[in-house]
Amino acid sequence: MFSNKKTNPQIDKDQLELIQNAQKRIKQKKRLYAHFVVFLIGSVFIIVLNLVLGFGKDFKILETDWFVFAILAWLFLLLYHVINVFVSHKLIGKDWEQKQLEKLVAKQKKRIEELSKELPIPKAPTPTAGDILDEDTKKN
Repeated sequence: MFSNKKTNPQIDKDQLELIQNAQKRIKQKKRLYAHFVVFLIGSVFIIVLNLVLGFGKDFKILETDWFVFAILAWLFLLLYHVINVFVSHKLIGKDWEQKQLEKLVAKQKKRIEELSKELPIPKAPTPTAGDILDEDTKKN
């Protein structure tokens, strides 16, 4: 009642894994949103740099201003980031990893059983008390 001891809540392994996975997903989404904001600010900066300040005004690719291709390339990278965070996570996420692990373990167990049928593994004889005493007397 009067002790200063704080009780620490116990978190089991599954809960800890869920928390770590959630933290990882939050970090991924946070980075994606930051990427989107930087993309918007950077795109406006590139447009202003070209149209208002005249930087690279004479440089055109296929009769189009250079900044259009720069923004399209950056947009492609942003879309790749979005797909990586939202789509591929669902396709190749934690559940997929767990299923693949279970499949591989089952496959290995099956292979071990097949090999043990083909080549029986001799079992090591269990030591008796007399064997242990013999070894002790040999050491002395």
